[in-house]
Amino acid sequence: MTVQGESADHQWVDDHAGPVVRPYAVTRGRARPVTGTFDLISLVTATRADVTPEAGLGPEHLAIVGLCQRIQSVAEIAAHLDLPVGTIRVLLGDLAARSLVQVREPQTTAGLPDNSIFEAVINGLRAL
Repeated sequence: MTVQGESADHQWVDDHAGPVVRPYAVTRGRARPVTGTFDLISLVTATRADVTPEAGLGPEHLAIVGLCQRIQSVAEIAAHLDLPVGTIRVLLGDLAARSLVQVREPQTTAGLPDNSIFEAVINGLRAL
């Protein structure tokens, strides 16, 4: 459906960004990554600086590799590329499967000290 006086081609173009590409088109309809889960605070680093366009890699994949020459979180990647986090997770799965990025998941709470240590520190500070 088009607005009266507006061509069908014009409704899919943003004056500032160019043609609109839907996130499901970027991921080819996939909603889940082929590998990994990618928490919002997972840290991503590119493993190579020189990535050429290969079959199956789109411009968004290449943009992620370029951006991740410095460590970035999944949330930062999504913000920089202005894409939904779900889309970024799918693209990161593609890149991780090709060993083009390394992902460090956040530490689980099981590895952290229990609350008794924190309570002892707080009590010690109060005693000062």
